Amino acid sequence: MKKENKHTLKKLLGCVGEYKKASFLAPFFIVFEVVFEVLIPLLMAQIINVGMDTDLSTYNLILSFGNLDVYFFTMNNRIAYICTVGAIMVAMAICSLCCGILSGRFAAVAATGFGRNVRRKEFYKIQDFSFLNMDKFSTASLVTRLTTDVTNVQNTYMMFLRICFRAPVMLVLAILMAVTIDAELALIFLGAVPVLAITLASLAAIGFPRFLAMLKKYDKLNITTQENLTAIRVVKSFVREDHETEKFRQVSSECQRLQLKAEKMIVIAMPVMQLVVYTCMILTTYFGGNKIIAGRMYYGDLTAFISYITQILTSLMMIGFVMIMIVMSRASAQRIVEVFDEKIDITDENADKSLTVENGEVEFDDVEFSYSKNKDNLNLKKTNIKIKSGETIGIIGGTGSSKSTFVQLIPRLYDVLSGSVKVGGHDVREYSLKNLRDSVAMVLQKNVLFSGTIKENLKWGNENATDEEIYEVCRAAQAHDFIESFPQGYQTDLGQGGVNVSGGQKQRLCIARALLKHPKIMILDDSTSAVDTATDKKIREALKDKFNHITVFIIAQRVTSVADADRIIVLNDGEIVGVGTHDELLKSNEIYQEVYNLQKQGVE
Repeated sequence: MKKENKHTLKKLLGCVGEYKKASFLAPFFIVFEVVFEVLIPLLMAQIINVGMDTDLSTYNLILSFGNLDVYFFTMNNRIAYICTVGAIMVAMAICSLCCGILSGRFAAVAATGFGRNVRRKEFYKIQDFSFLNMDKFSTASLVTRLTTDVTNVQNTYMMFLRICFRAPVMLVLAILMAVTIDAELALIFLGAVPVLAITLASLAAIGFPRFLAMLKKYDKLNITTQENLTAIRVVKSFVREDHETEKFRQVSSECQRLQLKAEKMIVIAMPVMQLVVYTCMILTTYFGGNKIIAGRMYYGDLTAFISYITQILTSLMMIGFVMIMIVMSRASAQRIVEVFDEKIDITDENADKSLTVENGEVEFDDVEFSYSKNKDNLNLKKTNIKIKSGETIGIIGGTGSSKSTFVQLIPRLYDVLSGSVKVGGHDVREYSLKNLRDSVAMVLQKNVLFSGTIKENLKWGNENATDEEIYEVCRAAQAHDFIESFPQGYQTDLGQGGVNVSGGQKQRLCIARALLKHPKIMILDDSTSAVDTATDKKIREALKDKFNHITVFIIAQRVTSVADADRIIVLNDGEIVGVGTHDELLKSNEIYQEVYNLQKQGVE
């Protein structure tokens, strides 16, 4: 556990980066702030002692530190002495205030910068995740780790810079001053230390697993919320509002229960610490009062001693508060470092950065693939096929036949378990990921558009595309006419996720965006399912006529969508069970015949 904590701390502190200076200056000014605060009770004791003792004819400002007496000045006028020492106290208070402000400012700069660096590093790491890496974390969990968890760690770092330096310095200096004034009375707070130590140790041991469980439940809450908001139209169309509300209520109640369970330790710990503080104050006042009555102590000294006792116990309470924050943020820190430590499944460290894809030739050579990386549970089995550049390949098969898996190996969204996938005559692992994926355009089953105008979304494919290039690909994707029918044309705002266009329109925009990329290979993964048959045919004809240099893979459920392809691959349970033209497969492949006949009967 200690080794794990050390690793977590090392990973996070590496994100301090350019804020090391601010992280140093924050505690630097805190030290001076505390020194001024600790000296003020000594001066206050001098004023009280002089004010109470009317027999003195001269008034010396002498501050005693154990056996060391520091002499400052002597005055003959009581009022002048009190005013002078009072002015010094005010000056020290102002200096303490200024140091506190500077410390707070530098701590805020360091903590917010640290939080930004952690969030940025985490986000950049997620951008490098392969699909396999993404499968290990839910989207809601990653959102929580980027927001709530980072905020928890950032707040703790702020507390660390402010309190973790302030409390120990004040504790040490206040103890020295208290012992200097009266060593016997100092024994009172020494008895309080074990009680506070046991309380804090119990808090850390019991609190951490509870807060970890609470954060995991928050992931579940985020998943529930995200699913509901994403599918709000489906929820309303099926009149499932009550069901979704009840599901959310249950998860929310469970979050409340776990949070209450976690914070019980805090609820118990704070009163215990306050009880110790007030008990020490009462005992100090009682025994100190007896010493004054016996003439063994001055009024001012008791006042200063009580101030130091307050500072000592306040320091201990501050340490306790930091411990609470650490317990709360430790779970968050661990979850963030889990993302940092996630080994990227697909890298291009050994790739030739200068190697580019020359053509759209694709070859599968004894390819095996498993999502679980288990040879006994293969999703794609001993696959061998060669596709010429410029060919149109249809892919058909039942649900779970690994159609999408097959094409996702081409841009190296996943790595093969054995064998090799070649593009342009080279193994995909020889290319840099950027060069490989720049040459492959994918239109996935779930079409994704972003907030912004139609033109802005299309330019995701090519930021430097001209208007003529945009119009050309939109005509090929059969999108130009419906775009022009909008009052604002290509400047029409799509809304979040493209809510202002229909499913078929969204698919056509995604195809146009992919074409604008000028790819060598284009993959249409069931991406015309919401388009009518006539429009689907026009899109395929446009691809053949104007973009015949592109190797096109068309995954479809409808036989009509792949019937015109140069070749059709029939997949069943992760195996290629047939390859040929539409006519050839109708004669020789039972699975293809069955699919065709079923769809033909459905049309009739």
